[in-house]
Amino acid sequence: MNRIAACALALLASLSAHAQEAPAYDAAKAQAWGANDNGLRGYVFVLLKTGPKRMPDGPARDEMFKGHFANMQRLAKEGLLAYAGPFDGVDGWRGLFIFATSDLEVARKAVDTDPVIINGEMVAELHKHYGSAALLAVNEWHPKLIKPKP
Repeated sequence: MNRIAACALALLASLSAHAQEAPAYDAAKAQAWGANDNGLRGYVFVLLKTGPKRMPDGPARDEMFKGHFANMQRLAKEGLLAYAGPFDGVDGWRGLFIFATSDLEVARKAVDTDPVIINGEMVAELHKHYGSAALLAVNEWHPKLIKPKP
């Protein structure tokens, strides 16, 4: 729980620093992204932890993770997955999802489509989260930061 609190404090500090710059208000983006007057909205934060059934190394494990990444891409294209990323594995923390919904059941149904959850490689812990609506810009901007391969 200390890591979640530390992440929240870091986010709040970042938001506070940016708030002092007073950028121009974008009413269209605020409305499109469901922001309140403070630029915040509800999400579901999902902590992925090591599950009870580690799949042995090999082709089946490789396919499971290929499916995991494909599932994340699908959910992002649908506009449901706002952000995802891995952790260092310490204390069984494997990764996170942040879903662009405040509905735990909607997020649970999306999580349950992931091969790492289906196979027991990971388990999911869901929490309601309140954060910057600008997080929804990640899926638009991230592809523009990937350098093309020669």
